[in-house]
Amino acid sequence: MTVTIAVRTRPSLRFRGKSFLALVLAPTVPLRDWLEDLDDVIQRSPGFFSGRPIIADVSGIKPSKSELKFFLAALKMRDIRIIGLEGAAAAVLDADMPAAVNGGRAVADIELPDLDAVPLPATQAPQPAASTTLLIEGSVRSGQSILHTEGDVTILGSVASGAEVVAGGSIHIYGTLRGRAIAGCTGQSRARIFCRKFEAELIAIDGLYKTADDLGPKFHGQPVQVCLDGDSIILTTLD
Repeated sequence: MTVTIAVRTRPSLRFRGKSFLALVLAPTVPLRDWLEDLDDVIQRSPGFFSGRPIIADVSGIKPSKSELKFFLAALKMRDIRIIGLEGAAAAVLDADMPAAVNGGRAVADIELPDLDAVPLPATQAPQPAASTTLLIEGSVRSGQSILHTEGDVTILGSVASGAEVVAGGSIHIYGTLRGRAIAGCTGQSRARIFCRKFEAELIAIDGLYKTADDLGPKFHGQPVQVCLDGDSIILTTLD
């Protein structure tokens, strides 16, 4: 009997460790004010976050799942990509979120641009963008994300649970809103959200938000309009 012995010619699998310096963003409440300060940094120094590995430490805001999704959507809209989450409860993490990290070693602070010493030149002053409307001829499925910062979003169908719609202007939903609707994401406090049947997980306008837990059952299943009155989100039923 002949016995054949396979001889391994490839080198053994090796694992190596590397350490990288990451920038940590630690939001505070009220989140709307923190996002405004973040926008100041981005406006004065547009490339500040480019190419940096960034971790979000959310221990200071202790977000619910819906609040964490809103926060991540707000960063995504600003082209800030998060590679890890620190300080988030395991119950609020979803598979599509950045991985949980812990045990990092604090190092020296990273210098931010001096916002007072570097005034924005008049030629770079923000100009209102031409408003356009994005029309979705159907429904937004669970897991889908619609981002349109240049104007309104109109959806002829529904927005499923686990889906999100982010608009620079208003959001019009002809069906049921079950997911997340974030209007006025570019600072338009006059933006509104309209839907024929209200079952939202989260609604937000200009950085102010409410989750399903905050909203209660009063408007559930109703045709609803959402707007801002100062620093308050106001819901009213549509006739």
